[in-house]
Amino acid sequence: MILVSLGTQDFPFNRLLEKMDELIEKKVIQEEVIAQTGYSSYVPRHFKYTKFTTFDEFEDLLDQCRILITHGGTGTIVGGLRKKKRIIAVPRLKKYAEHVDDHQTEIINLFSDKNFIIGLEDVSGLEQALRAIETFEPIDYVSGNQKIVSLIDNFLGRTVRN
Repeated sequence: MILVSLGTQDFPFNRLLEKMDELIEKKVIQEEVIAQTGYSSYVPRHFKYTKFTTFDEFEDLLDQCRILITHGGTGTIVGGLRKKKRIIAVPRLKKYAEHVDDHQTEIINLFSDKNFIIGLEDVSGLEQALRAIETFEPIDYVSGNQKIVSLIDNFLGRTVRN
């Protein structure tokens, strides 16, 4: 199953939903798609959707999905990485009134440059990204908290041994 998550900010992201419908129509996508559409006004024709979910409902969907396609929200990206999901991220852009600025592009570039996700600049690259995600091997994500705990453990281990 492919999960599409557009977050909960009060902005539409119709372009991504429209592209998903297009790719399903073209048979590029042939598996189940479920989307959390937020404040988007576009009504998907070829896949299930809900505007919002509870935290637990979203976690269940995230557990079930094979691929996560998301906006550039840090919380959704990190949540998917923690569950070792293959992620394609597409930024909301200011020029389409999808956000107040283009910070999601910067967020996506940071994660993509480190090989955690496949990051796109626009929905036009989604078909190619879906092909690439099949063989994409993301590196394991370690949060800052996990790194700190590991550093402390290593330090204490060395201190106790000395």
